[in-house]
Amino acid sequence: MKPLEQLTRKNIWKLKPYSSARDEYSGHEAHVFLDANENPYNTPYNRYPDPLQRELKKRIAQIKEVGQQQIFLGNGSDEAIDLCYRVFTEPHVDNVVAIEPTYGMYKVCADINDVEYRRVLLDDNFDINAQQLLQRTDKHTKIIWICSPNNPTGNNLDANEIEMVLQSFQGLVVIDEAYGDFSSQKSWRYRLKDFPNLIILNTMSKAWGCAGIRLGMAFASEEIVRLFNKVKYPYNVNQLSQQKALEMMKDPFKVREWVNILLQERSRLINAFMQLPCCVKVYPTDANFFLAQVSDANDIYQYLIEKGVVVRNRTKVQLCNNCLRITVGTRNENNELLAALRQLQ
Repeated sequence: MKPLEQLTRKNIWKLKPYSSARDEYSGHEAHVFLDANENPYNTPYNRYPDPLQRELKKRIAQIKEVGQQQIFLGNGSDEAIDLCYRVFTEPHVDNVVAIEPTYGMYKVCADINDVEYRRVLLDDNFDINAQQLLQRTDKHTKIIWICSPNNPTGNNLDANEIEMVLQSFQGLVVIDEAYGDFSSQKSWRYRLKDFPNLIILNTMSKAWGCAGIRLGMAFASEEIVRLFNKVKYPYNVNQLSQQKALEMMKDPFKVREWVNILLQERSRLINAFMQLPCCVKVYPTDANFFLAQVSDANDIYQYLIEKGVVVRNRTKVQLCNNCLRITVGTRNENNELLAALRQLQ
């Protein structure tokens, strides 16, 4: 890996971040707060939240088995994705490389930040080839994006190929594990010590059932996390989100129970879906959804909408012609989907 200073935008490396009084008094006991022009009434919502989410990070560190200083928390994973561009890429100069198909926000954030986005198609099994990814890089490539389990394909990507990328690439490798809690593959966050160029993304939106609180996580070296904290807005995670996340993390075994139920229901739903006349193929999945090739994705998608059932039409995505992405819901929701498709003429 190149020295982090060489990978970071010069203005960001030199940036002096905004500092609130809450940052400055950290480590001291205080009970009178006259620093932030807050209304003294309506406790506790009158106070700004902890800008570094210390209590929440302490709990996440215990659950995820990483150091507190290796955790960045943001407004969904999308904030961490955007920060990767804002911290490390120079508009009009640098580029990033990503697998295709994959999560669309990597491309959207590249466009917003005016950074060239280079796609490398997955193979026929929706897997990666490390050499092909590396061949698309040059001296201006700052980031390689990898999503595993991948969205919209659902599968884990070859760990040996990912490791080859990590060992060979001189820039940063971001592995998005938004769906990692549904996978039996060991998380890459346990390899942070081995690869200082590694950033892992995770979220409360999927297995934890908290998409509404918009809490995303990034796990990385302390140096990378410090850079993210320099650039993020001071109070990027609100008090309500922090409180709800702490409440949820009191019972991580409940989340494991949800995951087990969804995995069982996924198997049942896929088996039933494969028997439908409209089903051409269901691709292997390690997530809480599956990608299915059907006879006519556009017509079937519209038919389901009329029945009040919403799935994701991915037919315009490369390698996903006539494919629908279907999230595993409750047993009743899944039965409603199957019933509608069985009535399809």
